[in-house]
Amino acid sequence: MMARFAAVLLVPLLAAPAAEAASITNTDPAAVVLVITESGKRVEVVVDAGASADFCPSGCFMTTPDGDRIGLDGGETIDIVKGSAVVK
Repeated sequence: MMARFAAVLLVPLLAAPAAEAASITNTDPAAVVLVITESGKRVEVVVDAGASADFCPSGCFMTTPDGDRIGLDGGETIDIVKGSAVVK
């Protein structure tokens, strides 16, 4: 009985989508272009100087302005500083 009770509680948690998307803020004085690859689809995202954007709610890869490729789960906070991504 206890095992069935635990399974009933855990199944909805495993099926729940990620609660948050990744958030990025561009601290540079110029816009940056990020390449986001999610579920096999590739999209270019422009983040203006001083602007923020949310993306990648269920995991993705992000290619930064300096060419780094970073895997994200969603929920991360990222700052663009001098063309480089700082993941927090």
